[in-house]
Amino acid sequence: MTIGVVTGLITAAVALGAGQLVAGITGSEGSPVVAVGSAAIDLTPPPLKNFAISTFGANDKTALVTGILILLAIFAVAIGVAAVRRFSVGVAGLAVFTAIGLAAAVTRPTSHAADVLPSLIGAAAGLLVMTRLVRAAHEAAAPARPARAPAATAAAGPGAAPQAAGEARDPSASWAPRPAVPASAGAPPPAGGHRGAPDADLPGPGRRQFLVTSTVAVVAVGAAGLAGRALAERKSVSQALAALRLPAPARRAPALPAGTDLQVPGLSPFVTPNGSFYRVDTALVLPQVEPSSWQLRIHGMVTREMTLTFDDLLKLPLLEDWITLCCVSNPVGGPYIGNARWLGASLSRLLRAAGIRAGAEQLLCTSVDGFTSGTPVQTVMDGRDALLAVAMNGSALPVAHGFPARMVVPGLYGYVSACKWITDIKVTTFGGEYAYWVQRGWSQRAPIKTESRIDVPNGASAVRAGRTPIAGVAWAQHKGIEAVEVRVDGGGWNQARLAAVPGLDTWRQWVWEWDATHGNHVIEARATDRTGYTQTAALAPPEPNGATGYPTVNVTVQ
Repeated sequence: MTIGVVTGLITAAVALGAGQLVAGITGSEGSPVVAVGSAAIDLTPPPLKNFAISTFGANDKTALVTGILILLAIFAVAIGVAAVRRFSVGVAGLAVFTAIGLAAAVTRPTSHAADVLPSLIGAAAGLLVMTRLVRAAHEAAAPARPARAPAATAAAGPGAAPQAAGEARDPSASWAPRPAVPASAGAPPPAGGHRGAPDADLPGPGRRQFLVTSTVAVVAVGAAGLAGRALAERKSVSQALAALRLPAPARRAPALPAGTDLQVPGLSPFVTPNGSFYRVDTALVLPQVEPSSWQLRIHGMVTREMTLTFDDLLKLPLLEDWITLCCVSNPVGGPYIGNARWLGASLSRLLRAAGIRAGAEQLLCTSVDGFTSGTPVQTVMDGRDALLAVAMNGSALPVAHGFPARMVVPGLYGYVSACKWITDIKVTTFGGEYAYWVQRGWSQRAPIKTESRIDVPNGASAVRAGRTPIAGVAWAQHKGIEAVEVRVDGGGWNQARLAAVPGLDTWRQWVWEWDATHGNHVIEARATDRTGYTQTAALAPPEPNGATGYPTVNVTVQ
């Protein structure tokens, strides 16, 4: 059993290492783990996706890869044990493993012929190593045979010579040793039948052979992994990003008024730093897009198709504005929201230049990795700062947030408005095209709901009795927050003090001073936007168009 476990794990490691090495040359999308992981993301139902996001947060993709590797290890052990007992069964298991990798690679939206190579070459390397390991294990376990006398050899005739020199074995069959018989029996071991697997305790020379083969394989895996990583890093755009010099905005963002930040300890800052900005997307591996090769095509229901290079984009008048983005998967009071200063070209200006035809309803935006989002044309054209963004908070977009260019449309959840690594905009109708998450049951139109969040106190630790701030943020992008109210233990609503804001498209800080009394308490909040709508108490999950309900915090006052 031990030999089978080691054989399976090393076989899988070699297959993955070789696949990773090849993927470093052909592209990371063809890596078996990446391809299978990406396919798993595509096939994940929305409720399970929300569970993963709420449970693992920004580490959801790490959790996915870890889960895939654990399942692969279990599968590999089964293959190894089977191969030691009957080699053909192990080969069949490896073939299944390979078929899964191939199917995942060729069904990716951006797949190409070379994406099959990592799985194929990885499988070939795994088969080679599995063959050598199983052979070493069985040869080590085979009993020594006594030498035959020359007379016996002669009597057996010419046809017996191969048996005297050592039995030939069918390479497609198991290499398990045949049962030994006493030398006095004067007959060869019986042929055929299912043979027992070797014991974990191999004889000295055989054990050395197995250990040498295993060690060489493990070293080769490490070298292949490092080489594959080095090859992948050659495609990194970090140098291009660092060297990029952005032009000055044609229109700068409004200066932040006094009192934008209430300076309450624990309260989310008005500006979310780039490194802290939430990330929710379907990219298992971050796309590395060179600005020199980036292009954006605008086509479909337009009078004039357009193709822009990154240099073309930077030559356009660039606008800067404060905009809060929110993920539709954000639960009530959740963390998947952030506010930044974005710089980009006006989408409405580009669309007017292309000439939108009558009846156009949707911008079907496609990322370099094949993800699609559908943005309402009417929203983009209504005068808000819908941007083709190239920078956030004064720096070029981080790769994780869409470098070199992405969509930013205030007032809509990200899955319909914030396509990262964008390369294509097709002007179409909602009935003619269905974007990625719409195909999976989410709404086509997704205006952000008026919501609020309690940051302080957070419920993780007790607070002291007496005057204590209850503070948080509220948002109603492109409508604006008019008021926030707070209540304790289901009592009356109390008006919170609001921070200043530079415009309608950002979140707004708020605070209410509470005379906390000893005991356990329940704090709730609700926001009202400038249209007069007040946040609903009705609880609803994120799917299909955003969560609702009052944010609630349970606190203990000592």
